[in-house]
Amino acid sequence: MAVFSSDTALVLIDFINDIVDPKGKLAAKGYARFHEKHGSLTVASDLLARARAKKWAIIHVCVGFSPDYKEQPEGSPLFGGAKKFNALCLGDWGTEFHPNLFPLPDEAVIIKHRVSAFYGTSLEIMLRTYGVRTIIFAGCATDMAVQAAARDAHDRDFACIIASDSCIAANDDDHEQTLRMITKIAVVKKSEDIF
Repeated sequence: MAVFSSDTALVLIDFINDIVDPKGKLAAKGYARFHEKHGSLTVASDLLARARAKKWAIIHVCVGFSPDYKEQPEGSPLFGGAKKFNALCLGDWGTEFHPNLFPLPDEAVIIKHRVSAFYGTSLEIMLRTYGVRTIIFAGCATDMAVQAAARDAHDRDFACIIASDSCIAANDDDHEQTLRMITKIAVVKKSEDIF
C-alpha cells in the first residue's frame, strides 16, 4: 500500500490535450486561451511539483471514452458530439495529459466518463485507502469538472480546497462566478497560499 506524508491529496482534473492544448479538439471553447492569458498550466505545474516534494497523494483524472464511444451519453449537451468529432477518445493524443502535468509512474490515474471525477469511478475508494481527509482540486473546467468533484467530495465529508489559479475555465466570468459560489462548500486559495 502507498504511504504518504499527509492526509492531503492533490486531485488534478482533465488537464488533457483535447481540452487545454491549442490544437485540442475542444480548444475553441476557450480553455487554451484562458491558460495563455493567466498561465494556469504553469501555476498548476508548480503546485504539482510542491505536492510531490511534500509526498502528498496525487491523483490525475481524465475524461474520455473508448474508441467505440460505448460510454458516451449521446443526449448530453456537453458530451453528445464527442463521437462525431472524434474527441476525448481514450488512447489518442487528445486524452493524454498535458506534458507539464504528466503523471509519474507511481501516481494514480482515474478515467471518468461523466463530469464528476467521483461518478462511476474508484476515486473515493482510492482516497479512503490513502487516508485522505483534505483534497486540493485543480483542473479544467472550473465551472464544470472542478465544481462537480468538489461538491461530491464535500458530500462525502472531505475538506475541499480549490487552487483557484491552477484552474481553467472557458472565460473569466465562468471562472470567477464559480469561485464565488463554491466558497459555500470549499476553501478557495491561490496555489502559493496552500503550502
